[in-house]
Amino acid sequence: MFRTAYKFIRYDKAKSLGALAGIVISVFLVGQQAGLFIFLTDAMRSLVDNNKGYIWVTDETTTNANQLSLLDTRKGNEIASLPGVERVYPVVVATVGAKFANGKTSGMALVGSQAPGFVGGPWRLYTAKPQDMLPDGAIITDFYDAKAHGGLKPGDYFEINGKKVYNAGLTRGARSFGGGLLAFTTIERARYLGNVSTNKVSFYLVRHKPGVTETSVIQAINGSINGVRAWNADALSETTVRTVLATNGIAASFGSLIGFAIISGLVIIGLTLYSAAIDRIKDYGTLKAIGATNGYISRLILMQAFLFAVVGFVVGRGLVEGFRYGIAQSGTLFYFPGWFDFALFAVTILISLGGSVFAIRRINSLEPATVFRG
Repeated sequence: MFRTAYKFIRYDKAKSLGALAGIVISVFLVGQQAGLFIFLTDAMRSLVDNNKGYIWVTDETTTNANQLSLLDTRKGNEIASLPGVERVYPVVVATVGAKFANGKTSGMALVGSQAPGFVGGPWRLYTAKPQDMLPDGAIITDFYDAKAHGGLKPGDYFEINGKKVYNAGLTRGARSFGGGLLAFTTIERARYLGNVSTNKVSFYLVRHKPGVTETSVIQAINGSINGVRAWNADALSETTVRTVLATNGIAASFGSLIGFAIISGLVIIGLTLYSAAIDRIKDYGTLKAIGATNGYISRLILMQAFLFAVVGFVVGRGLVEGFRYGIAQSGTLFYFPGWFDFALFAVTILISLGGSVFAIRRINSLEPATVFRG
């Protein structure tokens, strides 16, 4: 069966290459769009996912960690007084405007954390360490944002909201969603630069005592302190993504593009295999005339489609990996989960075998006597 299918594929190299190209294009487009979608959802949850291991406490109305309402610092004292709470860490996130030496401007999401632990940020440190934020005016920016920051280099001075600061070092790949490019500093400086009151914070990260369950502390906070909501980090991460996707067209946009890629692949390989079947209709008729059943013919066509799928997947997946590596150089970083390759291969099989239905239906309706007619 395999050898016969391979001979059929080699018979018309042009059509075989056309079918293969259709699968490769579909695999690449599906992988490309899925990768970009993963990057965006990772950015949506970045603030939370880089601060796991703590209980999150936000304003009671918050369902999106990228849009935080300010809390009074007295809430932190109330949280710290609860049984089971070991330590409470305040974090400020301020949206600010930056102006650079070449006149370029940029929005920033400035994350301020408390010395000496700096719980809440920075993360993905590259040329900096948290203590580099301590000197007056020190800000840590991201390596990939240098172009957007007017070619900013470590040691360069610039302005945030009209106040002079300098680039104290770099992270590499710290991303955010919707609030400007990420930068890090101390909580006091974030308040000063972002015009945030000294008695306000964006959220608290809470560490519970050993031997006390996270769930019990979350219940204690939610049950005894008004105006706040305590979260498990994973729950807030997922809620943030769901909230963002529900309030814009990102999911629909990427979903439609992936659907278009799948449909295009089905049409291309379907028409190509159908055309190839018509070109070799006498060969199929001969097979039926000498006793081949419709089941055998169907399996022969499906085997051809399967071979196209395997080769197309390997080539297309390689192109996706090349795309992932290429855009990573500009800071668009994403990693496919372990199940992705299995899902992508399943989609490839669906495209290829689904497209072969047109050819199978045509050949199954063929009368063996056709081969003997002029």
